[in-house]
Amino acid sequence: MNKKENFTWQEKLHEIIYEADTPTGKLFDVVLLVFIFLSVIFVMIESIKGLEPWIYDFLFYGEWVVTILFTIEYILRIVSIKKPSNYIFSFYGIIDFLSTIPLYLSLIFVGSGALVTVRALRLLRVFRILKISRYIGEGNKLASALKESRAKIFVFLFAVVILSLIAGTAMYIIEGEQSGFTSIPISIYWCIVTLTTVGFGDIHPITPLGQFIASLIMILGYGIIAVPTGIVSAEYSKNFKKEPRVNTQSCYNCNESKHLDDAHYCHNCGYSLNIEK
Repeated sequence: MNKKENFTWQEKLHEIIYEADTPTGKLFDVVLLVFIFLSVIFVMIESIKGLEPWIYDFLFYGEWVVTILFTIEYILRIVSIKKPSNYIFSFYGIIDFLSTIPLYLSLIFVGSGALVTVRALRLLRVFRILKISRYIGEGNKLASALKESRAKIFVFLFAVVILSLIAGTAMYIIEGEQSGFTSIPISIYWCIVTLTTVGFGDIHPITPLGQFIASLIMILGYGIIAVPTGIVSAEYSKNFKKEPRVNTQSCYNCNESKHLDDAHYCHNCGYSLNIEK
Protein backbone atom coordinates (compact mmCIF):
# COMPACT_ATOMS: atom_id res chain seq x y z
CA MET A 1 0.00 0.00 0.00
CA ASN A 2 1.03 3.58 -0.59
CA LYS A 3 1.94 5.07 2.79
CA LYS A 4 2.83 8.55 1.65
CA GLU A 5 2.02 11.18 4.29
CA ASN A 6 3.38 14.39 2.67
CA PHE A 7 0.24 15.56 0.99
CA THR A 8 0.30 18.20 -1.76
CA TRP A 9 -1.95 21.24 -2.07
CA GLN A 10 -3.88 19.36 -4.75
CA GLU A 11 -4.68 16.53 -2.34
CA LYS A 12 -5.81 18.97 0.34
CA LEU A 13 -7.95 20.82 -2.23
CA HIS A 14 -9.34 17.43 -3.28
CA GLU A 15 -10.46 16.73 0.29
CA ILE A 16 -12.36 20.03 0.42
CA ILE A 17 -14.04 19.72 -2.97
CA TYR A 18 -14.79 15.99 -3.16
CA GLU A 19 -15.56 15.12 0.45
CA ALA A 20 -17.95 16.28 3.16
CA ASP A 21 -16.27 14.81 6.25
CA THR A 22 -14.50 18.05 7.19
CA PRO A 23 -15.96 21.47 8.13
CA THR A 24 -14.47 23.07 5.01
CA GLY A 25 -15.80 20.25 2.84
CA LYS A 26 -19.30 20.67 4.27
CA LEU A 27 -19.13 24.45 3.82
CA PHE A 28 -18.04 24.05 0.21
CA ASP A 29 -20.97 21.77 -0.60
CA VAL A 30 -23.46 23.99 1.25
CA VAL A 31 -22.32 27.09 -0.66
CA LEU A 32 -22.46 25.10 -3.90
CA LEU A 33 -26.02 23.97 -3.22
CA VAL A 34 -27.11 27.53 -2.43
CA PHE A 35 -25.87 28.69 -5.82
CA ILE A 36 -27.51 25.71 -7.53
CA PHE A 37 -30.85 26.61 -5.95
CA LEU A 38 -30.40 30.24 -6.93
CA SER A 39 -29.63 29.30 -10.51
CA VAL A 40 -32.69 27.07 -10.83
CA ILE A 41 -34.87 29.78 -9.26
CA PHE A 42 -33.44 32.32 -11.73
CA VAL A 43 -34.42 30.11 -14.65
CA MET A 44 -37.92 29.53 -13.27
CA ILE A 45 -38.56 33.25 -12.68
CA GLU A 46 -37.15 34.13 -16.09
CA SER A 47 -39.80 31.93 -17.73
CA ILE A 48 -42.56 34.15 -16.27
CA LYS A 49 -43.86 36.68 -18.79
CA GLY A 50 -44.72 40.30 -18.05
CA LEU A 51 -42.22 41.10 -15.28
CA GLU A 52 -40.39 44.41 -15.00
CA PRO A 53 -37.41 44.75 -17.39
CA TRP A 54 -34.95 45.28 -14.52
CA ILE A 55 -35.88 41.87 -13.12
CA TYR A 56 -34.84 40.13 -16.35
CA ASP A 57 -31.59 42.12 -16.37
CA PHE A 58 -30.90 41.09 -12.76
CA LEU A 59 -31.60 37.44 -13.57
CA PHE A 60 -29.35 37.59 -16.64
CA TYR A 61 -26.34 38.97 -14.77
CA GLY A 62 -27.04 36.76 -11.76
CA GLU A 63 -26.98 33.67 -13.96
CA TRP A 64 -23.66 34.76 -15.45
CA VAL A 65 -22.17 35.11 -11.96
CA VAL A 66 -23.36 31.62 -11.06
CA THR A 67 -22.08 30.17 -14.34
CA ILE A 68 -18.63 31.68 -13.83
CA LEU A 69 -18.49 30.26 -10.29
CA PHE A 70 -19.47 26.81 -11.59
CA THR A 71 -16.83 27.09 -14.28
CA ILE A 72 -14.18 27.78 -11.63
CA GLU A 73 -15.50 24.87 -9.58
CA TYR A 74 -15.34 22.53 -12.60
CA ILE A 75 -11.73 23.53 -13.28
CA LEU A 76 -10.78 23.06 -9.62
CA ARG A 77 -12.30 19.58 -9.65
CA ILE A 78 -10.13 18.70 -12.64
CA VAL A 79 -6.85 20.07 -11.24
CA SER A 80 -7.42 18.59 -7.77
CA ILE A 81 -7.44 14.97 -8.89
CA LYS A 82 -4.49 12.89 -10.04
CA LYS A 83 -6.35 11.35 -12.98
CA PRO A 84 -8.73 14.04 -14.33
CA SER A 85 -10.36 11.63 -16.79
CA ASN A 86 -11.79 9.65 -13.85
CA TYR A 87 -13.81 12.72 -12.92
CA ILE A 88 -14.49 14.18 -16.38
CA PHE A 89 -16.14 11.00 -17.66
CA SER A 90 -17.88 10.07 -14.40
CA PHE A 91 -21.60 10.62 -13.82
CA TYR A 92 -21.07 13.78 -11.76
CA GLY A 93 -18.35 15.00 -14.11
CA ILE A 94 -20.71 14.86 -17.08
CA ILE A 95 -23.50 16.53 -15.09
CA ASP A 96 -21.12 19.29 -13.95
CA PHE A 97 -20.03 19.89 -17.53
CA LEU A 98 -23.61 19.95 -18.86
CA SER A 99 -24.63 22.38 -16.12
CA THR A 100 -21.77 24.74 -16.93
CA ILE A 101 -21.93 25.09 -20.72
CA PRO A 102 -25.59 26.11 -21.39
CA LEU A 103 -25.11 29.84 -20.88
CA TYR A 104 -21.96 29.82 -23.00
CA LEU A 105 -23.88 27.99 -25.72
CA SER A 106 -26.64 30.61 -25.52
CA LEU A 107 -24.13 33.08 -26.95
CA ILE A 108 -23.95 30.91 -30.07
CA PHE A 109 -27.27 29.08 -30.27
CA VAL A 110 -30.51 30.88 -29.44
CA GLY A 111 -32.70 28.99 -26.96
CA SER A 112 -29.98 26.77 -25.47
CA GLY A 113 -30.21 28.73 -22.21
CA ALA A 114 -33.10 26.45 -21.24
CA LEU A 115 -30.50 23.69 -20.77
CA VAL A 116 -29.51 25.40 -17.53
CA THR A 117 -32.24 23.39 -15.78
CA VAL A 118 -29.92 20.36 -16.09
CA ARG A 119 -28.11 21.91 -13.15
CA ALA A 120 -30.90 20.65 -10.88
CA LEU A 121 -29.36 17.18 -11.15
CA ARG A 122 -26.38 18.48 -9.19
CA LEU A 123 -28.68 18.67 -6.16
CA LEU A 124 -27.92 14.97 -5.77
CA ARG A 125 -24.84 16.11 -3.85
CA VAL A 126 -27.13 17.02 -0.97
CA PHE A 127 -26.86 13.36 0.06
CA ARG A 128 -23.21 13.92 1.03
CA ILE A 129 -23.99 16.95 3.18
CA LEU A 130 -26.83 15.27 5.02
CA LYS A 131 -24.70 12.20 5.61
CA ILE A 132 -27.23 10.09 3.75
CA SER A 133 -24.32 8.12 2.36
CA ARG A 134 -24.05 6.30 5.68
CA TYR A 135 -27.27 4.52 4.63
CA ILE A 136 -25.90 3.51 1.24
CA GLY A 137 -26.01 -0.10 2.41
CA GLU A 138 -29.80 0.10 2.58
CA GLY A 139 -29.84 1.51 -0.94
CA ASN A 140 -27.69 -1.38 -2.15
CA LYS A 141 -30.08 -3.88 -0.61
CA LEU A 142 -33.05 -2.24 -2.30
CA ALA A 143 -31.25 -2.25 -5.66
CA SER A 144 -30.42 -5.92 -5.17
CA ALA A 145 -34.06 -6.71 -4.35
CA LEU A 146 -35.23 -4.91 -7.50
CA LYS A 147 -32.69 -6.81 -9.58
CA GLU A 148 -33.81 -10.16 -8.15
CA SER A 149 -37.46 -9.24 -8.73
CA ARG A 150 -37.11 -8.03 -12.32
CA ALA A 151 -38.25 -11.31 -13.92
CA LYS A 152 -41.41 -11.52 -11.76
CA ILE A 153 -42.18 -7.83 -12.28
CA PHE A 154 -41.73 -8.19 -16.05
CA VAL A 155 -44.17 -11.10 -16.17
CA PHE A 156 -46.63 -9.13 -14.07
CA LEU A 157 -46.37 -6.02 -16.27
CA PHE A 158 -46.77 -8.19 -19.38
CA ALA A 159 -50.01 -9.56 -17.92
CA VAL A 160 -51.18 -5.98 -17.23
CA VAL A 161 -50.47 -5.01 -20.86
CA ILE A 162 -52.49 -7.98 -22.14
CA LEU A 163 -55.35 -7.07 -19.80
CA SER A 164 -55.27 -3.47 -21.06
CA LEU A 165 -55.39 -4.62 -24.67
CA ILE A 166 -58.36 -6.89 -24.04
CA ALA A 167 -60.30 -4.41 -21.87
CA GLY A 168 -59.52 -1.51 -24.20
CA THR A 169 -60.78 -3.42 -27.23
CA ALA A 170 -63.91 -4.47 -25.36
CA MET A 171 -64.68 -0.88 -24.34
CA TYR A 172 -64.22 0.28 -27.93
CA ILE A 173 -66.81 -2.24 -29.05
CA ILE A 174 -69.23 -1.54 -26.18
CA GLU A 175 -69.02 2.26 -25.96
CA GLY A 176 -68.12 3.37 -29.47
CA GLU A 177 -67.21 6.81 -30.78
CA GLN A 178 -70.18 8.59 -29.19
CA SER A 179 -68.60 8.06 -25.75
CA GLY A 180 -65.14 9.24 -26.81
CA PHE A 181 -63.72 5.79 -27.51
CA THR A 182 -62.82 6.74 -31.07
CA SER A 183 -60.21 4.03 -31.62
CA ILE A 184 -58.69 1.00 -29.94
CA PRO A 185 -55.48 2.87 -28.97
CA ILE A 186 -57.61 5.60 -27.32
CA SER A 187 -59.60 2.91 -25.53
CA ILE A 188 -56.39 1.24 -24.31
CA TYR A 189 -55.21 4.65 -23.07
CA TRP A 190 -58.44 5.00 -21.09
CA CYS A 191 -57.99 1.51 -19.66
CA ILE A 192 -54.43 2.21 -18.50
CA VAL A 193 -55.47 5.52 -16.92
CA THR A 194 -58.37 3.80 -15.14
CA LEU A 195 -56.28 0.79 -14.13
CA THR A 196 -53.70 3.02 -12.46
CA THR A 197 -56.53 4.82 -10.60
CA VAL A 198 -55.51 8.17 -12.13
CA GLY A 199 -58.86 8.85 -13.87
CA PHE A 200 -58.36 12.05 -15.87
CA GLY A 201 -62.06 12.13 -16.73
CA ASP A 202 -61.48 13.12 -20.36
CA ILE A 203 -63.10 9.85 -21.48
CA HIS A 204 -65.73 7.90 -19.56
CA PRO A 205 -68.26 5.16 -20.32
CA ILE A 206 -71.96 5.98 -20.48
CA THR A 207 -73.55 2.55 -21.04
CA PRO A 208 -74.43 0.31 -18.05
CA LEU A 209 -72.19 -2.52 -19.31
CA GLY A 210 -69.29 -0.13 -19.92
CA GLN A 211 -69.66 1.36 -16.45
CA PHE A 212 -69.72 -2.13 -14.94
CA ILE A 213 -66.49 -3.08 -16.71
CA ALA A 214 -64.94 0.25 -15.67
CA SER A 215 -65.84 -0.50 -12.05
CA LEU A 216 -64.11 -3.87 -12.25
CA ILE A 217 -61.00 -2.28 -13.79
CA MET A 218 -60.84 0.37 -11.05
CA ILE A 219 -61.12 -2.25 -8.28
CA LEU A 220 -58.50 -4.35 -10.01
CA GLY A 221 -56.23 -1.30 -10.16
CA TYR A 222 -55.75 -1.25 -6.40
CA GLY A 223 -54.55 -4.84 -6.48
CA ILE A 224 -52.21 -4.14 -9.37
CA ILE A 225 -50.53 -1.35 -7.41
CA ALA A 226 -49.92 -3.67 -4.46
CA VAL A 227 -48.46 -6.64 -6.35
CA PRO A 228 -45.06 -5.15 -7.39
CA THR A 229 -44.61 -3.77 -3.88
CA GLY A 230 -45.16 -7.23 -2.42
CA ILE A 231 -42.72 -8.83 -4.87
CA VAL A 232 -39.93 -6.38 -4.05
CA SER A 233 -40.64 -6.52 -0.31
CA ALA A 234 -40.39 -10.32 -0.33
CA GLU A 235 -37.02 -10.20 -2.09
CA TYR A 236 -35.82 -7.43 0.22
CA SER A 237 -36.68 -9.46 3.31
CA LYS A 238 -35.13 -12.60 1.88
CA ASN A 239 -31.82 -10.92 1.10
CA PHE A 240 -31.73 -8.81 4.25
CA LYS A 241 -28.34 -8.51 5.87
CA LYS A 242 -26.46 -5.74 7.60
CA GLU A 243 -24.19 -3.67 5.38
CA PRO A 244 -21.00 -1.96 6.63
CA ARG A 245 -21.14 1.82 7.06
CA VAL A 246 -19.37 3.96 4.48
CA ASN A 247 -18.43 7.63 4.39
CA THR A 248 -17.91 10.40 1.84
CA GLN A 249 -14.14 9.96 1.46
CA SER A 250 -12.92 10.05 -2.13
CA CYS A 251 -9.49 8.83 -3.23
CA TYR A 252 -7.23 11.50 -4.75
CA ASN A 253 -5.38 8.89 -6.80
CA CYS A 254 -8.27 7.01 -8.49
CA ASN A 255 -11.42 8.94 -7.43
CA GLU A 256 -12.90 5.81 -5.83
CA SER A 257 -15.55 6.48 -3.16
CA LYS A 258 -17.72 4.50 -0.70
CA HIS A 259 -14.91 3.72 1.73
CA LEU A 260 -15.56 2.20 5.15
CA ASP A 261 -15.79 4.62 8.07
CA ASP A 262 -12.51 3.43 9.62
CA ALA A 263 -10.60 3.12 6.32
CA HIS A 264 -7.17 4.77 6.15
CA TYR A 265 -6.32 3.65 2.61
CA CYS A 266 -8.29 3.38 -0.62
CA HIS A 267 -9.80 -0.08 -1.09
CA ASN A 268 -9.18 0.20 -4.85
CA CYS A 269 -5.57 1.40 -5.19
CA GLY A 270 -4.20 1.52 -1.63
CA TYR A 271 -3.56 5.29 -1.63
CA SER A 272 -3.72 7.04 1.75
CA LEU A 273 -7.07 8.71 2.51
CA ASN A 274 -5.95 10.72 5.53
CA ILE A 275 -4.86 14.32 4.97
CA GLU A 276 -2.61 15.77 7.67
CA LYS A 277 -4.41 18.58 9.48
